[in-house]
Amino acid sequence: MFIVIMDSITMDRAALGSLVWQLSTRWRVEADRSLAPLGLTQAQYTLLAALSALRRKGGEPSQQALAQALGLSAIYVSKLLRALEGAGLVTRLPDPGDARARRLSLTPLGESRLNAARRTVAALDRQLTEPLGEAGGGTAQAFRIMLRSLLAHHDQIAGSTPSPAPPADPSP
Repeated sequence: MFIVIMDSITMDRAALGSLVWQLSTRWRVEADRSLAPLGLTQAQYTLLAALSALRRKGGEPSQQALAQALGLSAIYVSKLLRALEGAGLVTRLPDPGDARARRLSLTPLGESRLNAARRTVAALDRQLTEPLGEAGGGTAQAFRIMLRSLLAHHDQIAGSTPSPAPPADPSP
């Protein structure tokens, strides 16, 4: 059940963009805190999950394909990949067909760490969304629809490609 402890005047005057920003910032802080024991940040987890999802679709994706799938800049993805490669979680090998491109894969350690991170993120997701009720319930689904609508609207006004779907289901 969705319960809000605010008076209606405060609720009506709160800027939606500010609320979305506050929630996003707090969520990321909690995700970073929860993933820290695994040696990961929320951004690194998201990249690993997306890489795993792309690999399940076949082949070894390039850094560019991963960046596009995540809706992130190639430079930021490269920075994240360097850290993950240094930790032994991913490999970046030259693409035989394009000397400029790198093909990506998870190492066995990367797979293991991703599986542990998925369990951590799933538990955090359940904790942080508890006020929305069951994950498959009406309130949670309505919230998902509203968030996707805001993302699609942002993409439309920004003239960008649609926001990617989540990289992978975080549940184990």
